Amino acid sequence: MAGELELVFRAPRAVTPAGETAACVAIRDGRVAAVEPLAAGLAGRRTVTLAADEVLLPGVVDSHVHVNEPGRTEWEGFASATRAAAAGGITTLVDMPLNSVPPTVDVAALEAKRKAADGQLHVDVAFWGGAVPGNAGELRGLHDAGVVGFKAFLVPSGVDEFPHLDPAELGRRLGMLAGFPALAAVHAEDAQVVARAPVPAGRRYADFLASRPREAENLAVAQVIEAARATGARAHVLHLSSSDTLPMLASARRDGVRVSAETCPHYLTFDAETIPDGATQLKCCPPIREAENRERLWQGLAEGVIDLVVSDHSPCPPELKRLEDGDFGAAWGGIASLQLSLPAVWTEARARGHGLAQVARWMAQAPAELAGLPAKGRIAVDADADLCVFAPDEPLPVDPERLRHRHPLTPYAGRHLTGMVRSTWLRGRQVTGAERHGAMLAREAA
Repeated sequence: MAGELELVFRAPRAVTPAGETAACVAIRDGRVAAVEPLAAGLAGRRTVTLAADEVLLPGVVDSHVHVNEPGRTEWEGFASATRAAAAGGITTLVDMPLNSVPPTVDVAALEAKRKAADGQLHVDVAFWGGAVPGNAGELRGLHDAGVVGFKAFLVPSGVDEFPHLDPAELGRRLGMLAGFPALAAVHAEDAQVVARAPVPAGRRYADFLASRPREAENLAVAQVIEAARATGARAHVLHLSSSDTLPMLASARRDGVRVSAETCPHYLTFDAETIPDGATQLKCCPPIREAENRERLWQGLAEGVIDLVVSDHSPCPPELKRLEDGDFGAAWGGIASLQLSLPAVWTEARARGHGLAQVARWMAQAPAELAGLPAKGRIAVDADADLCVFAPDEPLPVDPERLRHRHPLTPYAGRHLTGMVRSTWLRGRQVTGAERHGAMLAREAA
């Protein structure tokens, strides 16, 4: 090859877009310069030879993370979130527009985010914008400033500064976004159905589950599909929980509707039947549903109806989880899992016969494509050299004290996962926590 190589990984097992293979991955100027068969014997100024029990994966891309800074940095911040991400093999995350103050609903708020993030990043970070009542005139400016898309709620968000849209307003916003074009990402639960459901209170998980029925999610997903159908806009369903929606999503795609969907590790791991009463660390919206529903979500992933898996990392100070009384009605709804996403999904995926190539597609390549970050999420020539050295067979007992989130509170505590991240590399530099080399990214593709 012309020119000196800075770094070469020799990997008996590497996951590329073509699947799992034995490869030499050569890096120059922070990008992948070559992917050659292992027998090619490439060498660089530094050569890293993976152990027999290790696999070279593309760095995970998590397109659904609530960093909460500025304004609620006591919940989570850019330094702690990106440090936890790197420990979990994540090299790029996309910050959600709410739970920070101000929310990212105009360019000034986006600049406040970027100022807060400056100098704090262990991995790369991009940003979502928000679509809320009254900010229609701000969307084009945010789009031009590089947000990856716009998040909207069809149900109250849980924070007053980020109100929800009604279905008619969502349709009007998608009509606007189709003209840029820009992506709309929707928290799909219907506000009227939730308002009619029993009010959650007390320790019983069954009562909380009844307060966010499948009907609310099913109706809202149908509303998103029909808005996308009518406008031609790209729409994405966030944190899909109800497997009832899978047939309608599949049907819409056959009709040419531009709709995609994600789910999360907690929906693929836990089930309503085994959540103890009072276990508010497992409260999230939409909720974790029954084991049968979980298996249908896995089937939806395998069939390509669900496109990607992301964390929806939404932490809070422990006192807001109300662990002392276990009141599901009063507790904050959100799962803290950023550092554990890859091993959590891999543990469940391998048990169902899925391979690392599929996991890499769901957790790296597909989120990067959704967010318009074509240099991310794959081991391929000219892509960023964002890599994860992963030991897929190593046991991982979850000790909260080893988590790098701001608050070591997670429903995975004490759970025995499989798969250990041995090292994480950002543009060819190992992320150790000693230095911060993360960059702020803007959307590159429509």
